[in-house]
Amino acid sequence: MVHELIVFEGNNIRRTLYNNEWYFSVIDIVQTLSESKNARRYWSDLKIQLKEQEGFIELYEKIV
Repeated sequence: MVHELIVFEGNNIRRTLYNNEWYFSVIDIVQTLSESKNARRYWSDLKIQLKEQEGFIELYEKIV
């Protein structure tokens, strides 16, 4: 497993190479794109909103 940091728009995003596939930190990406002060809370609220308003129950269950 390889762990690396990449820089996107001045923000660090963690990533890991596993089985020749890159996996990126959702929290780091949410932080970069939303410019939220609390990216974990933003992501948590977004998951709940997707479940309730959009019917993405499968997404919510896979994440949780």
